[in-house]
Amino acid sequence: MPEISDIRTRAVLPISTVIALTDLSARQIRYYEAQGLLHPLRTPGNHRMYSLKDVDDLVEIHSQLAAGFSLAELRDAQKQPKSKTKLSDEEVRAALRSELLNQGRLNRVGIARRRDLVSDRRIIAEGVAHG
Repeated sequence: MPEISDIRTRAVLPISTVIALTDLSARQIRYYEAQGLLHPLRTPGNHRMYSLKDVDDLVEIHSQLAAGFSLAELRDAQKQPKSKTKLSDEEVRAALRSELLNQGRLNRVGIARRRDLVSDRRIIAEGVAHG
């Protein structure tokens, strides 16, 4: 039986299937390829064939672009060497805990800023009403 990683990298999906799986247009997929973010295999007839890994990469590319990253940033990230170091469960939990605490701090800062804005608006409204 083939390894899962072998199956995930086997290019067997035509672009029509990738479109259905990702909700991206053929134009978007080809654009990401032209930008060097994706490298599908070509058949002898020059048709693109995609793997499940390519589908995952496309979804990730699209979500990162939607999050505000630029194409140049995505290309730079792809050039960075992948870490081969496996993290222990304890290290992963510590990193997750740190990130969640950081997110909580950011949320509290945002809430405090909103309270300040509401307070400022109230003071301005009272000044206008009395002025």
